[in-house]
Amino acid sequence: MKTTTRAVIIGGGVVGASVLYHLTKLGWSDVMLVERSELTSGSTWHAAGGFHTLNGDTNMAALQGYTIRLYKELEEITGMSCGLHHVGGVTLADNQDRFDMLLAERAKHRFMGLDTEIVGPEEIAKIAPVTNLDGIIGGLYDPLDGHLDPSGTTHAYARAAKMGGATIETHCMVRETNQRADGTWDVVTDKGTIHTEHLINAGGLWAREVGAMAGIYFPLHPMEHQYIVTEEVPLIVEMMKDGHEHPHVMDPAGESYLRQEGKGLCIGFYEQSCRPWAVDGTPWSFGQDLLQDDFDKIEDSITFAYKRFPDLERAGVKNVIHGPFTFAPDGNPLVGPVPGVRNYWSACGVMAGFSQGGGVGLTLAQWLIEGEPERDVMAMDVARFGSWISPGYTLPKVIENYQKRFSVSYPNEELPAARPNRTTPMYDIFASMGAVWGQQYGLEVPNYFATGDEPKFETPSFRRSDAFDATAREVAAVRNGVGINEVQNFGKFRVTGPNARAWLDRIMAGRVPNQGRLSLTPMLSQMGKLIGDFTMSCLDEEDFQLTASYGAQAFHSRWFEQHLEEGVQVDNISDRRTGFQIAGPHARDVLQACTRTDICGMKFLDVWKMTVGMVDCIVQRVSYTGDLGYEIYCDPMGQRALWTALWSAGQPHGMVPFGMRAMMSLRLDRFFGSWMSEFSPDYTAAETGLDRFISFKKNTDFIGRALAEAERATPPARKLAAFEVDAIDADVHGYEPIWLDGEVVGFCTSGGYSHHAAKSIALGFVPTAAAQAGLQVEIEILGKMRPATIISTPLFDPDGARMRG
Repeated sequence: MKTTTRAVIIGGGVVGASVLYHLTKLGWSDVMLVERSELTSGSTWHAAGGFHTLNGDTNMAALQGYTIRLYKELEEITGMSCGLHHVGGVTLADNQDRFDMLLAERAKHRFMGLDTEIVGPEEIAKIAPVTNLDGIIGGLYDPLDGHLDPSGTTHAYARAAKMGGATIETHCMVRETNQRADGTWDVVTDKGTIHTEHLINAGGLWAREVGAMAGIYFPLHPMEHQYIVTEEVPLIVEMMKDGHEHPHVMDPAGESYLRQEGKGLCIGFYEQSCRPWAVDGTPWSFGQDLLQDDFDKIEDSITFAYKRFPDLERAGVKNVIHGPFTFAPDGNPLVGPVPGVRNYWSACGVMAGFSQGGGVGLTLAQWLIEGEPERDVMAMDVARFGSWISPGYTLPKVIENYQKRFSVSYPNEELPAARPNRTTPMYDIFASMGAVWGQQYGLEVPNYFATGDEPKFETPSFRRSDAFDATAREVAAVRNGVGINEVQNFGKFRVTGPNARAWLDRIMAGRVPNQGRLSLTPMLSQMGKLIGDFTMSCLDEEDFQLTASYGAQAFHSRWFEQHLEEGVQVDNISDRRTGFQIAGPHARDVLQACTRTDICGMKFLDVWKMTVGMVDCIVQRVSYTGDLGYEIYCDPMGQRALWTALWSAGQPHGMVPFGMRAMMSLRLDRFFGSWMSEFSPDYTAAETGLDRFISFKKNTDFIGRALAEAERATPPARKLAAFEVDAIDADVHGYEPIWLDGEVVGFCTSGGYSHHAAKSIALGFVPTAAAQAGLQVEIEILGKMRPATIISTPLFDPDGARMRG
């Protein structure tokens, strides 16, 4: 056995084999996979082997498309069969909400280049004749759907990797993983110790146990999953005589997926009465094993399936496959460099291994070898969960995700499991004021405040929800008086030390502010992509505060750790510095009533230290609402006292609390972008307009400068623009296609309703040459073409007089 190698992958399922192959494909040959048993042991060998492109996240869908296209390439490279069956598939809708979701997905597919189509009951009857269409109003057909041979595919990955120089060691049990002082790893196995620069955890069912060897907790949990293979079905036999194979059918109402298997049918369920498996750890002795059949937990699902697919009831059961699969709390994989642990990589939680395995392997190989993946993969980045997550949180969220596997996914939905979890000192006060809660990164955040008889729950919908009136009320209160909300849900970092300014000058593309001032700045990757949208505040020459997205704090922490230098300390203080934002024309009056500091001379983008009420605070004159406003930061222990001072002073001015629904409406008035909507690693500063905050004058080779300079010389092909939309009862949420002269030319990044202007607004990308005020386009919203016009003048305070005055 080799004892030194550049990278070791632990785990020989389809994901581990894919990572190994992609490392060789991108040029690394000195790589190694170790597997305690045989390849495919664990979840891979008993998988149903289905694959599809449908995914709510467009980048995940694109990676699934890559995975599916890769299989023919593997067959050509290796001469091995993956057992491909490209039979197509249809997802059924039995109510308007499910059909709305399919319409929204089909719209996304238009600009992604996916050839899906909406079909009616008559077409479904021809495509999938096994289906009883009672109650079905339509479906989404995808010709790329299909299934394959799990074992053959995994071994094809393995052979292709070996052809590229990789080594595979089976029957090699990992006992320990120990990191050396230089960041490399010793992988201790029952065959000896392997020294490697990079360690990749693709442990599947054992990923938690492998992670624990290095002191890492991975938020994963196995769930029992059962599918049934029938004896011969006459309808299938007749189709085969004509050379046809029945396509996949996904029936969200019945929580099932169905496909042809031989001359019969295979049907699997995501039942509500689901069961977690191996709660206290996966046994090392488990391998190519199955769980005992359990028809009791799928009894209701089977009853429903007999009505939807009557041929099932008349067919005998040939096989029952009941085995565990591993899920993360949100159902997406955990991929990438683990924050806080040098040279440790995750390729875990890939529940849909044959839809996503190829994309996961490509992404991880690009990240490891080239420094970053080619597209935004935040939806599966291991850094999307922070150190706050625990097994007690993971288990109920995994159960919830399993149960909602085929449920409608609404843009405004707030899932209830494991909540409330993380709360601020204001939780009970806001709850008593009618807060309707959302959550971000495990934190409870008010979405809006219900009053009177208004429900304390926002009904999920693709259309304008029952939060509409409350949001309008809060927007009006801010624009006409003064509103208050928390700043807890900002990510916050403290950067200190004698080299802090020089380090920030290199890490950030924008100008580092002078003492007592703040600046807005993008943070770029080596390839010039946006990886942060920061407010940078200089408290003194060796003390800076950075604020950005709360949900991206682990993502940003990892980047800072990877680029840290001598004489600089970076602390994540997101939960150690909190406070409030006040905004509106009376915001200055409220703040002045709470402090002895004369704030008349406080200019826009100033940062002052002052006592507010009884609490020492950092006060910044800036507001995401686009109005006159202040961000007031304090220690969490002083937050309630700060609230008392601000709330008391605000009453003569009609102060109201406002939530995130109002915030997202207010920012549209000024066309302000939002992290992971307008600003993400998919886009560059020049495309989004953030290049106006880049300091090209500074004499620093900041990260990403070369590409930013190149785009300055040659503008990018697309540009972010704002649109006024002639909407009906549904606004843009994101990824709706933009049509011009009968062709899709761009897509929306986000949108909503401007309650201040009483207009539906969208932000989105269109070709740079066409991005002119007055351009008439159409935006497809829930299957309907809605006229839209590019607008360039902000809907509120167009010259910034109130914001800056």
